[in-house]
Amino acid sequence: MTYVYDFSEGNKDMKDLLGGKGANLAEMTNMGLPVPPGFTITTEACLAYLARGGFPDGLIEEVDEHLRRLEDAMGKRLGDPDDPLLVSVRSGAKFSMPGMMDTVLNLGLNERSTQGLAAQTGDLRFARDAYRRFIQMFGKIVMDVPGDAFEHALDRAKERKGPDAQDTDLDADDLGRVIEEFLAIYREHTGQDFPEDPIVQLRLAIEAVFRSWNGKRARDYRRQNKIPDDLGTAVNVVAMVFGNRGEDSGTGVAFTRDPSTGEKVPYGDYLPNAQGEDVVAGIRNTLPLAELERLDPTSYRQLLEVMQTLERHYRDMCDIEFTIERGKLWILQTRVGKRTALAEWVMAHDMLAEGLIDEDTALLRVDANRLEELFKRRVAARGVEPIARGLNASPGAATGQVVFTADEAEARAGEGARVILVRRETTPDDYHGMIASQGILTSAGGTNSHAAVVARGEGIPAVCGADQVKIDLAARSFNANGTTVAEGDVITIDGFTGAVYVGELPLEESVLERARAGDAEAREQPIWQAFERIMRIADERRRLRVRANADTPEQAANARERGAEGIGLCRTEHMFLGEERVEAVREMIFAETPEQEQAAYDRLLPLQRGDFVGIFRAMDGLPVTIRLLDPPLHEFLPNLEELIEAVARAEERGADEVLVRGERVGIEEARATLRKVRELHEANPMLGLRGVRLGIVKPGLYAMQVRAICEAACEVRKTGGDPKVEIMIPLVATRAELEQMRAELEPVALAVLEATGVELEHLEWGTMIEVPRAALTAAEIAEVADFFSFGTNDLTQMGFGFSRDDIGKFVGMYEERKLVAANPFVTIDRDGVGRLMRIASEEGRAANPALHLGICGEHGGDPASVAFCHELGLDYVSCSPFRVETARLAAGQAAVGEAEVASK
Repeated sequence: MTYVYDFSEGNKDMKDLLGGKGANLAEMTNMGLPVPPGFTITTEACLAYLARGGFPDGLIEEVDEHLRRLEDAMGKRLGDPDDPLLVSVRSGAKFSMPGMMDTVLNLGLNERSTQGLAAQTGDLRFARDAYRRFIQMFGKIVMDVPGDAFEHALDRAKERKGPDAQDTDLDADDLGRVIEEFLAIYREHTGQDFPEDPIVQLRLAIEAVFRSWNGKRARDYRRQNKIPDDLGTAVNVVAMVFGNRGEDSGTGVAFTRDPSTGEKVPYGDYLPNAQGEDVVAGIRNTLPLAELERLDPTSYRQLLEVMQTLERHYRDMCDIEFTIERGKLWILQTRVGKRTALAEWVMAHDMLAEGLIDEDTALLRVDANRLEELFKRRVAARGVEPIARGLNASPGAATGQVVFTADEAEARAGEGARVILVRRETTPDDYHGMIASQGILTSAGGTNSHAAVVARGEGIPAVCGADQVKIDLAARSFNANGTTVAEGDVITIDGFTGAVYVGELPLEESVLERARAGDAEAREQPIWQAFERIMRIADERRRLRVRANADTPEQAANARERGAEGIGLCRTEHMFLGEERVEAVREMIFAETPEQEQAAYDRLLPLQRGDFVGIFRAMDGLPVTIRLLDPPLHEFLPNLEELIEAVARAEERGADEVLVRGERVGIEEARATLRKVRELHEANPMLGLRGVRLGIVKPGLYAMQVRAICEAACEVRKTGGDPKVEIMIPLVATRAELEQMRAELEPVALAVLEATGVELEHLEWGTMIEVPRAALTAAEIAEVADFFSFGTNDLTQMGFGFSRDDIGKFVGMYEERKLVAANPFVTIDRDGVGRLMRIASEEGRAANPALHLGICGEHGGDPASVAFCHELGLDYVSCSPFRVETARLAAGQAAVGEAEVASK
């Protein structure tokens, strides 16, 4: 096996083996650009080293051979006391991980070779500066000497020199004293002298770079950016060039376009008389790249030519590290540059317009995971520390007064106040307060909790599962890490990061959202032009249709504006909210006779019918999948523990009334309610009387809903509309359940059609596949279904045995320890839940070729999950209205191929 390659032996397509840095250094070498000579030790060598705890057989010999080649090319020898060759030892993984791993510069210096370097350059100060840098970097990176020890010694030297002295103000004598102090620090912390032998230095540095692959910051970065742990890092050994040779030297970082805005202008930083690490470390203030034109116009023109050459060659924005030594330009690295989400779109659009890339490439250049960012307001303040962090459950930023109840949220919002609803967790009873709030903060629950799902559906920023937030309802305040926030105090939440801040932080409005709303000035912005064209390409390429999860006419209209091609999930339980409706549902729950129960249905029927009329009109001509009532009935009643406590307090005082959630009821009514709540109480309500089971136990409920749906469709049809109705029976586990429900409900629908004299061209019956058994017996169920819709939230919950409301407490640890590839409630678990979906898709269609398939779980807006749904051959995905654009883009990308975006 070959472990080492000269730069002339590689190319840019060898990133797996040579890492991104090594592959690009090889590519530029073969392009004839001014790259210092060097060689790359492969990622395979790193993995072998980490596996055995030492260098693999043959590696040392290969390194020695390539070092000799480098020495011959440079006409110098490593560590030569008269004319030393110096090298840098730099990491370089397949994917860019800036600042996450280690680099050592000026390797090869010792006391004797420092004198030789001084003699050759005629600059003792420069030679000593290079040596002190080497001791500092080698000590910190290779031998784990605390970096502060060196920094403090350097600071003391600058203080002795005078006020506001910089590194560059230290003369040769000053640096000689710094070197002595650095060597003493090294001995103190390592118990040994600094190594004089440059071959020992090189081998130790190579080991340090290998080990840095498993450093904490590198592991954290990989986890955050979904980079695999089994890639390893390459090591690049490069002949040193020096930007710290004087004012005609320097170092910098250049981007071929602005990485913040995407504008086609050179962008970057330059630092005269400095080495590369000085720019990254921020120890001196850099100059704008344009200043180089004034300082060294010849090098600046050469740099611009290199930038243009590299951008044309890579057909992308390039990030370039360069050094100028005594007026000679050297290119030390290039890579496809990281950029903001906004710049990503603008660059893709501009490069497409320039003919640099084609439409498919432009489509794959943008990251569907970051699209939502472009629509949301963001926290504009920088450097402010949050008081708590939770899960980024719904994107966007919001600021407002803290309130602790839904009623208070609704009341204050009605008075014009902006509020943030803070709860331990939310329930359907809180819906009115949630939609009145600017944002939602919960101390419990996960990314698919009630709060998170409602917030995403309504486009409300939310942070969930912030367990540092300790709520004290009696004191009407919460405490977070020592900070107490009272009701009425203002906080800011960031649904992108999960951060919670005290006070009102400035927020930035989205250009795309203003443009979408018709703002003429916003529509002239480059980001809107880019968005429109690339989304048009995505829509032309994609096979998957995109529907929306929408429960109201307003949500349906919003979804259609965003490009939704129907509704994949209309959750009728959300239509049962509101004082009049909840009262009718409770009347149904408390009914003692069939007549009383029917009276409750009669109250609900016109309300439901009106909702469906609005939705069918908003989605005229597009399919609407309506899920019959799913949640447990106890959710429409007061909390058991709260009710027990309230009744007990009233009885203890001998009171005639009980205060329950701000509502006063008579003591006897409260006792009757308590009896009913106890009767309906379930140890595990998510696996209890809900879905189809509720329809079987209370057949009149589902019959009323079907009647309301069909009457609404007929009303819309009579006025010239084109309603396309799909009725979904949830939580089915057996063929018999669905078959029996259809046998009971289809006659109800036919009776409405007959009574109104209306024909519906599209009326289908199906089920949500959300129980593992249903997936495994899909062939049987498909025989009595027109469609399947995968309810991946519950399918994941039941498949893993994870509570989607509680997983937030430990999912971070699971991801860090690689116990799950990703949060399975965010991205579909392909091996388990995905396999259930594959079985259901293949066997369902085999039994019923006309069966159409979709997904309506929250995964429908996750790009990786959309790609999986494309692979399965589903007909559509459905997601919250505010993720429709993301799903459209991801579906287009899935049809074209895997996107390698610059954000990774």
